[in-house]
Amino acid sequence: MTGPGNTTETRTDPYAASDPYAATSRETTEGTVYTVTGGDWDEMVDQTAGDERIVINMGPQHPSTHGVLRLVLELSGETVTDARLVIGYLHTGIEKNCEYRTWTQGVTFVTRMDYLAPLFNEAAFCLSTERLLGIDVPDRAATIRVLLMEINRIGSHLVALATGGMELGALTGMTNGFREREEVLHLLEFLTGLRMNHAFIRPGGVVQDLPTGHEERIRAFVKVMRERMPGFHKLLTGNRIWRQRLQGVGYLPLDGCLALGVTGPILRSAGLAWDLRQVDPYLGYEHYDFEVPTDTAADSFARYVLRVEEMNQSLRIIEQALERLEPGPVMVEDAKIAWPARLSIGADGMGNSLEHVRKIMGQSMESLIHHFKLVTEGFKVPPGQAYVPIESPRGELGAHLVSDGGTRPLRVHVRDPSFVNLQAAPAMSEGGMVSDVIAALASLDPVMGGCDR
Repeated sequence: MTGPGNTTETRTDPYAASDPYAATSRETTEGTVYTVTGGDWDEMVDQTAGDERIVINMGPQHPSTHGVLRLVLELSGETVTDARLVIGYLHTGIEKNCEYRTWTQGVTFVTRMDYLAPLFNEAAFCLSTERLLGIDVPDRAATIRVLLMEINRIGSHLVALATGGMELGALTGMTNGFREREEVLHLLEFLTGLRMNHAFIRPGGVVQDLPTGHEERIRAFVKVMRERMPGFHKLLTGNRIWRQRLQGVGYLPLDGCLALGVTGPILRSAGLAWDLRQVDPYLGYEHYDFEVPTDTAADSFARYVLRVEEMNQSLRIIEQALERLEPGPVMVEDAKIAWPARLSIGADGMGNSLEHVRKIMGQSMESLIHHFKLVTEGFKVPPGQAYVPIESPRGELGAHLVSDGGTRPLRVHVRDPSFVNLQAAPAMSEGGMVSDVIAALASLDPVMGGCDR
């Protein structure tokens, strides 16, 4: 943190005394820099009394920044006069890595971007790939994708509620949110084999069909969630402290959302019912009956209420998807693309089943060579570029893919909603109290894996 009219930063002072936790200060060209811990805050405030401004760092390692995000806040007293966001601490180079992998291998990279909504990353990437290929996936595969994404949407929103509650001191909201999310992860593990980073959605369809007993497990999940969802309203919605912390905080009206490109629950909390599942349907969403909840309060409380209602709508879609799940293939018939669906899991939960190995080895040498080339080299995609957006839990998620006609993408770029929505943080926070920054940021629900892809 800094002294008179200068910049202040919270950091570990390498020149501090032998006690690493002692409150110390040193002079720099930018002013006095203080190193403080929680217990030293009052002492620091006394030392900086009368300063024109104080600049503090919130993050990048901070329990209120949804991962490795750094906020540089300029304060006048406890009022935020300027807020700047610094990103890039979690950069993985996923987009660039995809240019050195086949189109199928790219799925295993993009699923790790927004790690709370991996199935949406996979779907956007595969839909863009399929547009370049000029193919449509079978109806059963499209329905399975919808089913998995809506289950994933519930899990993502539960994390938003849980982490938001934790950051604002509602610890029971946190424990309940993560308890319900475990139901989601258990179900996804049963359906796909993994709790996260599934790589289950592949170009042309999905890896394999749903396991035996999937309908009973999914219906049991819907029943449990319908029983537990009212608990959030009982615990938080009517809670006076929760309302006081969120209502009127993080205000961003409709014109501000449109100017900044903000989408998802933040945009809908300002009154615009913009949901790509309805305004630009994909994967057959036009055949599902569900509502797009909106509000006009445009504050953090409205976004909380909308996410709870969106989970209820996802449960409606899941039930309809089960009814629409007709027998049929889960991968396109083109053998030059369809190899992933021919894989099946062995008894140990890893590798290929013996039946599948016998089938490949026992057909012909040409069949074995073809399978080997598909796995190692991949399939070719016609030259061109495509962009397909979908509605992720945080807003518009789109994959822009460029092909030069080879077996690998020439360019991969993802329009991640966390990256775009974070632009709204200063508009939501400046002029408010420093404590309200946490509530505003929590209502954005950014995931830095998608932001720093």
